[in-house]
Amino acid sequence: MAQCTAPVNGHRTSAAAARCPACRGGGRSYGSYPSYASPRTSYRGGSSYNSGGYGSSSGGGGSRRTRSGRTVSYTPTEWRTVEPFTRKAGEVAQAYPDRRDLFLCHAWDDREGSAKELYGQLKLNGASVWFSEEDLPLGSLMIREIDKGLRNSRVGIVLVTPALLKSIESQGVAEKELAALLSTRRVIPVLHGVSFEDLNNVSPLLASHAGLSTKESTLDIVAAKIAAAAAALPAA
Repeated sequence: MAQCTAPVNGHRTSAAAARCPACRGGGRSYGSYPSYASPRTSYRGGSSYNSGGYGSSSGGGGSRRTRSGRTVSYTPTEWRTVEPFTRKAGEVAQAYPDRRDLFLCHAWDDREGSAKELYGQLKLNGASVWFSEEDLPLGSLMIREIDKGLRNSRVGIVLVTPALLKSIESQGVAEKELAALLSTRRVIPVLHGVSFEDLNNVSPLLASHAGLSTKESTLDIVAAKIAAAAAALPAA
């Protein structure tokens, strides 16, 4: 029996089918085969990642749980921001289960104000956080401890305030933390009292990272959304 010269995908043209000893006179052409959609999907206002239960979509956004049991929902724009970090946190948690959820980068002048408030809200939502006011031992070398904190955290938060912008311009300690964080590609800017335009004028590189803002929200809600994204828990 004559064998088809294109047994898997068929012939691309009718002329090719006519030349085939098996399909001559009524054989199959390439266009007669059904097409199959790729199993990979692209982001359309929700998550394309659902491996291991780390991603979810809800009404175009996403929904996650904090370790304290609180469920938070994200707008499509917010979910597009946090979904990569949710995925990365899940991967890192499996490989390095002892790492903390978050590293909090902040300006020195915010340590007793907004940075401490954000730290407290993250803790209330069950997140484990490296925070200089709590984790720098007396007499320790600050840069070395910061480096250790960065290395042992899954995701970095940069609390962007007027004080932080000033610190970046003066190349203070926060600027050094920021440089290290940016190299990891695991950074979520949290804008508090400043706009993305303000940030872009000082640090276009940090401004290029999608982030969250307290402009139309509260620090408590933003903290819950970040804590849920970094918790590496199954989807709500």
